[in-house]
Amino acid sequence: MPVRIAGLYGHNPQQNHILASLPNGEYERLSPFLELASMPLGMVVAEAGAAMPYVYFPTSSIVSILHDTRDGASAETAVIGHEGLVGVAQWMGGGAMSSRAVVTSAGYGFRLGAAQLKEEFDRGGALQKHLLRFTQALLTQMSQSAVCNRHHSVAQQLCRWLLLRLDRLPSNELTMTQELIGNMLGVRRESVAEAAGRLQDEKLIHYSRGHITILDREGLEHKVCECYADLKSEYERLLPTKMDSGASAQK
Repeated sequence: MPVRIAGLYGHNPQQNHILASLPNGEYERLSPFLELASMPLGMVVAEAGAAMPYVYFPTSSIVSILHDTRDGASAETAVIGHEGLVGVAQWMGGGAMSSRAVVTSAGYGFRLGAAQLKEEFDRGGALQKHLLRFTQALLTQMSQSAVCNRHHSVAQQLCRWLLLRLDRLPSNELTMTQELIGNMLGVRRESVAEAAGRLQDEKLIHYSRGHITILDREGLEHKVCECYADLKSEYERLLPTKMDSGASAQK
């Protein structure tokens, strides 16, 4: 259950980069409403078409945005970690997301009531600027994913998928089955198994029973398509990092 105690047991809202980058005044207005939330694997943060009473700022978890088809298939269109938050519709005016948001790497985050977020957004300060830039970055990721899934090999897509998660995790280990990876990439499990097998043969990863360890990140970066570097560059251009937070707080 969420707990209304910021910083409980080493968890701090400012482990999320957007919250860390806010000036003191804006952060202090939001902090009483931030609630620590456990985000276990498989937790549905948002259902397609349903209003979200809260937005979520991940700190150590990763959330996938998944689009489902009528026949039950699904594909990941974006991934969100400590660089952003889940709930774009709350500040864009739509009120509900058209896709599901599901935790695909367990961890923690902080949730904030949608009303509090909208109130702060409407003030037009730093949070509004960061949220609009995050929205642009998220749209870039979605369009890049569509191009990558259409034109690049499963092995390249898998490398991109792994690297995007490494950027949002404190370690080089992931827990994910080949079947679930296939569902998120929109390809057959056998295709993922073949691609993962090649990466393992080249000693870039080690895969065993749903557990993936990245052995050679540089090697993955050499094998991945240009989509990863283009997307990373755009995120670095648009989004605040924790290194910016000190400067932001002085403004």
